[in-house]
Order: sequence, then C-alpha cells, then structure tokens
Amino acid sequence: MFKHIKIAVLIPCHNEEVSIAKVVADFKVALPDADVYVFDNNSSDNTVREALAAGATVRSETQQGKGHVVRRMFRDIDADFYLMVDGDDTYDASLAPDMIKLAMSGPYDLVNCIRRETGDEAYRGGHRFGNRLLTGVVRRIFGNRILDMLSGYKVFSRRFVKSFPALSTGFDIETELTVHTLELSMPAAHIEGVYRGRAEGSESKLRTYRDGWRILRLIIRLVRHERPMVFFGTLAMALALAALLLIWPVIETYLDTGLVPRFPTAFLAMGIMLLASLSVFTGTILDTVTRGRKELRMLTYLQFPPPAYAPSNGDESPVPPYGDHLNSKNDDLLGQIWRFGLVGIVGYIVNAGLVESLVLSMGPIRAQMLAFPAAVSVTWWLNRSYTFGASQHSIHYEWLRYVLANMLGWAANNGAYLWMIFSIPLAYRHPALAVAVGSLAGMVLNFSASRLIVFKKVRQI
Repeated sequence: MFKHIKIAVLIPCHNEEVSIAKVVADFKVALPDADVYVFDNNSSDNTVREALAAGATVRSETQQGKGHVVRRMFRDIDADFYLMVDGDDTYDASLAPDMIKLAMSGPYDLVNCIRRETGDEAYRGGHRFGNRLLTGVVRRIFGNRILDMLSGYKVFSRRFVKSFPALSTGFDIETELTVHTLELSMPAAHIEGVYRGRAEGSESKLRTYRDGWRILRLIIRLVRHERPMVFFGTLAMALALAALLLIWPVIETYLDTGLVPRFPTAFLAMGIMLLASLSVFTGTILDTVTRGRKELRMLTYLQFPPPAYAPSNGDESPVPPYGDHLNSKNDDLLGQIWRFGLVGIVGYIVNAGLVESLVLSMGPIRAQMLAFPAAVSVTWWLNRSYTFGASQHSIHYEWLRYVLANMLGWAANNGAYLWMIFSIPLAYRHPALAVAVGSLAGMVLNFSASRLIVFKKVRQI
C-alpha cells in the first residue's frame, strides 16, 4: 500500500508488558510495509522480551521521561513519515493507514488523532478536565488549529521531526510538539479515532497533578519565550494596577485637601510604575529576538523536502481533515485589542515624556502641540507593524487617515470627559473618574476606526 515511502511506527514504552505485544502485532497488520520500533524507557518488567517476540525492533533510552524518549526516537530514526503511538493499547491501529493517507493528501506535516472515548474507564476525571483546560490555554495563546493537544497518536513528516528542537523531558513533550506546529504555521490536520481503556493489569504512567503542573509550567515558559509581549505586557499591567491601587488613596487625599502627606507611598507607586514601563520595553526587545529565533527555525524546517504528496482518488471518500477550516492566524479580535492597548501605553509614555521635557521651555500648550503628532506617529507605526498589519493604501495616506482617526478619538475622549464633569456630581468632585471614562471612549473609537477604516485589508478573490 505504501511501498514507495518509508514509514516508521514509533512506540515509547515503560512497563507495558501487558499490552505491547498486541500493539506491535496490530500495527504490523495495519501497516505491513512499515518498520515498527519500540523504545524502552527503563522498564522493570518483560516489556522488551514481549516486544521482541512480537517482531518489533527494540531500542532503549536510559534517561527517564517521555520527552527523552521522543528526542531519541526523532534523532535516531530516518523515515518519510513517523507514526507515534503509546504502547498501552488505547488507540485503534486500524486508523493508521487513513492517517498516512491524510498526511499525504495535504500534504500535512502533522496529523493528530482526536480521541473519542468508548467508555468511562478511558479517561479519569482529572485527565479529561486537565486535557481540556491545557488544550484550551494553548489554543487561546498560540492559535486554535490544534485539537486534543495531549493525544498520543500522531503522524509527523520528516521535516517536522528533523526541525523539532525537543527540550522537554516528560509528558509536556506533547505541548512542545503542538507549539512547534503552530509557531511555524505548519500544515496540520485531524482525524477522529476510538480511545479505549487500558487492559487489565496495565497502569497509566501519567500523574494527573504532577504532570499537569509540569505542562502548565511549560506553557508559561513557552509564552515567555514565544510571546514575550504577552508575558511582559501582562506583568506590566499587573504592576501598573498595583501602583494605581497604592497611589489612589494619596490622590483622594490630595483632591480633598490639596496635600500629599504620604510621600513613601507615592515614591513606592512611582517605582512600581517604572518597573511596569521597563516590562513593556523588555517585551518589545525580546519580541524582536523571538522573531529572529522563529526565522532560524523556519529556515531549518525548509532545508528538508516536503512530505510525499498523493492526492485522494475520486473513487475514495477522503478522510475529513478535522480543524483544517480553523483560523490559522492568532490575529483574532481579542489579540488585536490586547496589542492595541499595549501600543497605547507606549504612546502615552512618548506623549507624556515629550511634554515633561519641553514644558519648561515652550509651555504646556506648545509642548503638547509637538508631543501629540510624535506620539501618534509612534503608535501608527507600531499598530501598522504589530497590531493590524499594513493596509492597501500608501504609507503617507495611511498615516494621514490614522491621524484623523486619532483626532476623532481625541474628540470623543474630551466629549465624554466634559459630559461626565457637568452631568455627574461625583465626577465633578473627582475628575479622575471622568478622565478614565473619556480615555475608554477615545480608545474604543480609535480601535474601531483603526481596525475598520485605517488598516482594513482588501479581500483578494
């Protein structure tokens, strides 16, 4: 069936003597032309003997952990397609030919099996909840093209395997595989398959809380490495909120009495706000570094030839690639709002910094007349490069449209401020509330105008 391509079935194992022989036999039947490898990870039972008796090629990895085993498998085995499956006999081997066909019909660098439970014993409650939680977190941060992230039944292309920098040591390797796919925008597809309970006498090596915590820590590290603006921007927002909570009683006292009696608190809030600003700049710098690392990984990926391509025949009903219609970009509305907010913080820092530096020599009005265009130009460039992408207009026309949009936002800001001041007594006594409402109104109008008018893309047909 697949004689013209080389297929390797990779089975990582640790103490699976109850099920390994059946797994090897089933995959030899499903893929008779494939080479079946069992990688033993310090088993203390008869796993190796059972695998050899079933006809598998057995190799060993002495460093404990699934991540070490996967790294060894990908390093040592050379093939066109790699089918990786757990050795606990919970997956349906008869699905393997369809997974290979689907990988070739794309061609796809990853085909992931979505587990369909056949009984309550297939999943423990904690495993089911943890899988949904962690998969949801990764989909929210890195993109929504991968379903059932922790499935142990996958097909990889050669260029996926040879460009994958495996760094994890345990079950968190599944997360790293998913993020590698999403970060390089690799073609990926899904197929649904049966997931059954373990055979009697077989015990899961996955520890719900320990391995779940390990996977969560890996996600945090990956966010820091792959999404530094998100990580350090969140940290900056937390620090800024803490600074505002500290300084608010001081501001209230000043509004009521005109005095600032708690200078240590004011200095502490100022220091925390400076840390927030440093976090924003750190995220901006590391975002550039991350882009360079991503380009290097992409160049490594492109050094290897694409997977073998075999389109589905009209006589065969093609296997539906789950999730192929999902949005491949992590440029959704929430992401744009988040990045637009961070750019707004940078614009405020530029505006306030220029006003403070020029106010003594030029006065507040003239200083603002120079600072406002500079801040608008900075935010325009950042939103163009980072938040929305360039529009179809010329660069000068786009800048002018952005300035006009910001002037509308400025009008909305001041209009909401004046309305609050003259309509609500509390806002009249505490203008900071009116400033907050005005800023929110201006930001909403600026974002809407920027997204729908300034940086709107023309759909290509």
